[in-house]
Amino acid sequence: MNERYLDRITLADCREHLPLLESNSVDLFLSDIPYGISLDDWDVLHNNTNSALLGQSPAQAGKSAFKRRGKPINGWSRADRNIGKEYEAWCRSWAQMIWPKMKSGASLFVFGARRTIHHVINALEDSGFLLKDTLAWKKNSAYHRAQRISIVFERRGLKDAARAWAGWRLGNLAPIYEPIAWFVKPYKIGGTIADNVLEHGVGAINFAECQINGANPTNLLEFGFRKNERRVHEAQKPLALIEFLIKLTTQEGQIVLDPFMGSGTTAVAAKRLGRHFIGFEIVPEYYHLALERLSYEEGNIYPAGLQVSQLQLLEKLGEG
Repeated sequence: MNERYLDRITLADCREHLPLLESNSVDLFLSDIPYGISLDDWDVLHNNTNSALLGQSPAQAGKSAFKRRGKPINGWSRADRNIGKEYEAWCRSWAQMIWPKMKSGASLFVFGARRTIHHVINALEDSGFLLKDTLAWKKNSAYHRAQRISIVFERRGLKDAARAWAGWRLGNLAPIYEPIAWFVKPYKIGGTIADNVLEHGVGAINFAECQINGANPTNLLEFGFRKNERRVHEAQKPLALIEFLIKLTTQEGQIVLDPFMGSGTTAVAAKRLGRHFIGFEIVPEYYHLALERLSYEEGNIYPAGLQVSQLQLLEKLGEG
């Protein structure tokens, strides 16, 4: 049944196709899923119609650093509080579908946001998976902009308040890491993980190929983008990071499932490492960019029919 999807990215809502995959056939689930923080239209996974949710405060209007806000400008209303619950329900909708498709003892790496990862964990645990660990991907740098509250008060003519709050800012700490929830599908009662490795070929960790500077890996992962690595998605992860996770838990010839393929990084990494992949992407723009990127990686040439505007985009992002 998997032949239809093997080594292909399918343009579709994954939930329409996951039930068609062969049971107990997937060796690794690895996906940078939507975070549910309203980053863009594809990340709005709730029915909230609060107009303040995706707006900008007066101080942010017209500034390139602020695209849109993932939380309401004027505080949380009762309706806003349902966003997390709806996101969790969305995660559960596909998590329940992948449960029968994963081999016993198989790993699942799920990227998430610091303030919504708990909903992902709840959904996958409710679906039967066990949380093994929570890894931290440390980025090389973190773009950060926190507004000085003294300036806000000065613009309001509140000089005393401005002096009293000098040095204070509005915002968060620099977001230098992102969490990765590591789950496993439980193996049969009465057996051991070693028995499971013999029977299903998954469950062990490949320390030999994943050492970093001669030392065994830890749950703090520091990977950046390689020079000239093409970046075609605002949430794209470094190829080296995805390669590491694939090498850590699978062998050549095994199957990696990514139902939220985005920029195609999982497909590229799997192809490079001699693994098979099954991928789905719901946004046509990213689906086509992922195919073009995969074709470029496979043959080191741009595929026929690539639009000039897309070619320029790929080259421009590659320089970054």
